[in-house]
Amino acid sequence: MATKTLDQRIESRPNVLGGKPCITGRRVAVEHIAIWHERLGMSADEIASAFDLELADVYAALAYYFAHRAEIDRSIQEGEDYVQRLREEHPSLLAEKLGGSAGSR
Repeated sequence: MATKTLDQRIESRPNVLGGKPCITGRRVAVEHIAIWHERLGMSADEIASAFDLELADVYAALAYYFAHRAEIDRSIQEGEDYVQRLREEHPSLLAEKLGGSAGSR
């Protein structure tokens, strides 16, 4: 089996994850790896083990992230903003029901 180069480990295809860079052949975006590592404090070994990835793929994703940090951080923030807008526009029916029943006691 031939060794993959760094460039062969990360790909962007329009029909996969909206064209976001991801691990080749997997639906694991570079931004997922960045969040797990940077925000959740997972080590590269933990990420590889938890998501059945090659350790080299995780390091390639982290290298890609650090080389494109501003762009990927912006994409992460846009996703978080979108989720927040959805939550504001479409409140949880369960939360409304729980809030309504608690007030009627």
